[in-house]
Amino acid sequence: MIYKLQRKFILISALSVFLVIALVFGIILTLNIASTNKNMDILADSISSGGGNFPISNGAPNPNGFPPTNDRNFNFINPETPFSTRHFTVIFDEFGNVKAVKTEAIYSISKEEAINLAKEVLNNDNERGWISNYRYKIFNSTNGYGIVFVDGSMNRAILMQSSTILGIVLLICGAIVLLLIIFFSKRAVKPIADSYEKQKQFVTDANHELKTPLTLILTNLDIAESELGKNEWLDDIRDESNRMTELVNQLVALSRMDEDAHSLNVSSFDFGNMVYETASEFEALANERNKEVIINIDDDITCKGDHDLLKRLVGILMDNAIKYCDTNGEITVTLKKRKNIILTVENTYAAIDEIELDRVFDRFYRADKARTFTGGYGIGLSIAQSIAEKHKGNISAYKKDNNTIGFKVIIKT
Repeated sequence: MIYKLQRKFILISALSVFLVIALVFGIILTLNIASTNKNMDILADSISSGGGNFPISNGAPNPNGFPPTNDRNFNFINPETPFSTRHFTVIFDEFGNVKAVKTEAIYSISKEEAINLAKEVLNNDNERGWISNYRYKIFNSTNGYGIVFVDGSMNRAILMQSSTILGIVLLICGAIVLLLIIFFSKRAVKPIADSYEKQKQFVTDANHELKTPLTLILTNLDIAESELGKNEWLDDIRDESNRMTELVNQLVALSRMDEDAHSLNVSSFDFGNMVYETASEFEALANERNKEVIINIDDDITCKGDHDLLKRLVGILMDNAIKYCDTNGEITVTLKKRKNIILTVENTYAAIDEIELDRVFDRFYRADKARTFTGGYGIGLSIAQSIAEKHKGNISAYKKDNNTIGFKVIIKT
């Protein structure tokens, strides 16, 4: 159990770390993409303001003619910018005919390719965007409109490279943190492990301490009955002593079941036949209490597990169903084989709304708040849960309708 808790702690911590890493990476990547787009848009705005070329002053490019920006982080314009920016422009008249194609500032695009890209942009109905590795902008010109394209291949390559480096660094940091979590996880769960070991030791010690007086009580009862004869007072003492003995035995069994080292006597057996025989053993008791048992079992269901423990699991569910089934009610046992083996035990129970399904497997939980004695101790379902988990399965409780409660056991095959 402690190792399972440690693994769960490591898993939750690892998921948390890598979710934070993914979030940080996503935020940084989003900001970098937005920054790249904004830089490219500033260049496109500058070129479009010059009618397809950078603003000119006295025959030379004029950075001061670029659209002003108040953002210092994007104030990257300098006299060299026009010479380092690859771009081209396609101008259309008001009827959509090509008036001019300006490809002087780029080498890799021909006029025909520029026109084809411009026509493709017009089909997108977006004023700005990306097409291939070019950031484009549609702008109005004299007696028509134009589309300016700015080469962003270098910017995108730098963005991809920096993002890859960032991702690698974050993954390495995450791996280091995960190793530290694994290294320190044992210390993190040590207080819980110590408390759990003390609890198990207490149960074991209590078992040894209680067995002796209980045995003496039952032995003295036999002597008293031989001398005084049977009477209701001695019978009450015997019943309570036997009940206390059974409770102690169940506590010890549950404590041993929780041990990770608890070995299973694994064998392959006819699970359907075992369930049928176990459920049938309770039919006489059910009929005596005016309750009907209905058994539906598919053919040829074989299970590989601990026969005795799984038989005990079925017995616990049947015993629980008979105790809490309404008079003249029904108990239905169903066993099916799908991908896994599915066992369900359902019974009618009028007070179903009083049951807290998320607590039924808690130790000593009883549905009746008054805790009136029904022959149980509130431990059986906890033992059933441990048996299911030992077989890499699970057990759950559910409400089928307004007056039926069920328990489903899934055993992986």
